[in-house]
Amino acid sequence: MSVLERVSREARERKAFEGVRVGLVLHLEAKTAVLAEYIQEAGAEVYVASSNPETTQDDVAAALARKVSGVYVWRGETPEEYFGNIRRILEKKPDFIIDDGADCIVMAHELKVSTIKGATEETTTGVRRVRVLEKQGALMFPVIAVNDAKTKYLFDNRYGTGQSSIDGILRATNILLAGKRIVVASYGWVGRGIAMRLRGMGAKVIVTEVDPIKALEAHMEGFEVMPMIKAAKVADMIITATGVNKVVTEEHFEVIKDGCFLANAGRFNVEVDVEWLERNAKEKREVRPNVTEYVLPNGRKVYLPAKRRLVNLVAADGHPIEVMDMSFSGQFTALQYLVENYEKLEPKLYKLPRELDEKIAWAKLEAEGIRIDKLKPEQIRYLESWRL
Repeated sequence: MSVLERVSREARERKAFEGVRVGLVLHLEAKTAVLAEYIQEAGAEVYVASSNPETTQDDVAAALARKVSGVYVWRGETPEEYFGNIRRILEKKPDFIIDDGADCIVMAHELKVSTIKGATEETTTGVRRVRVLEKQGALMFPVIAVNDAKTKYLFDNRYGTGQSSIDGILRATNILLAGKRIVVASYGWVGRGIAMRLRGMGAKVIVTEVDPIKALEAHMEGFEVMPMIKAAKVADMIITATGVNKVVTEEHFEVIKDGCFLANAGRFNVEVDVEWLERNAKEKREVRPNVTEYVLPNGRKVYLPAKRRLVNLVAADGHPIEVMDMSFSGQFTALQYLVENYEKLEPKLYKLPRELDEKIAWAKLEAEGIRIDKLKPEQIRYLESWRL
């Protein structure tokens, strides 16, 4: 992770986080472990829990436990264990939180943890939850929306999720994508990344949307656009990426194509109404590791990879390292900014400062061996003048 190594080097050398206690709640796999190690190397006490009960890699957790202050996580946690581990992080009275999905940030507010000076948030869904806290005047500390950094969402959300979601689906199902009608629910940065990759592999991609502008974008980029109730009738697979609950529900199950796969690339496991399937399916069985078959009341079958959780992390290894190198550079940089500036910040949602975003981009270009042009002084003067 050469970008993270570059942007964190100075902080690690001078122990910039000496005396700081950090609660890190992210999907725990190898790339996350590198971030945790670097924060600890910079002088912090680091306590780690997972942001999802099913995405932890236990071998990584065991190795990391020897290198940071505490690791409270294992794969297959019950809901009680999952939230209990986050509570254990907060009981350590962290100064700062690094979060993914905002479960830790929200619990810190519910428990009124007074030690926290600031937090960072990795995901679109998490930023939405923090924005609601801010709008209601309930936010207790400054939060940096790492997700909204250009070096995050333009690459992680689009290229990272686009590739890794398909990786997870293929590992779980071993099906051919070429020629399949695949529905992508939502055309945000995640959805468009998935749609782009599916088209490249020969799938016939259909997009569903509630945003008229995004729907028009998908249409202009050559995808079919239609309501989910119509799409479900012809879909060989539906991939949800909305951040909203109940995207595929009873009304869709009543008309869904026999044999349809239902995969989730959204942050939480609420987009497919699995509770309805559990109550109403005539039969249920595991047909492959990470694939559950449900026989519907009408006799049709649907297949659910990865227990409706994030398919790229439950059935695969998450985003490629080249992408997470930038995303976690954003997390480290945001943490350093908070450590150095929290006293000046209000309890608001902030973007990562542009100069820090660009610092990550420059480090990535350097790591890739890419050089680019720079504006000449006369070009800068031209851009700063109203005269032609």
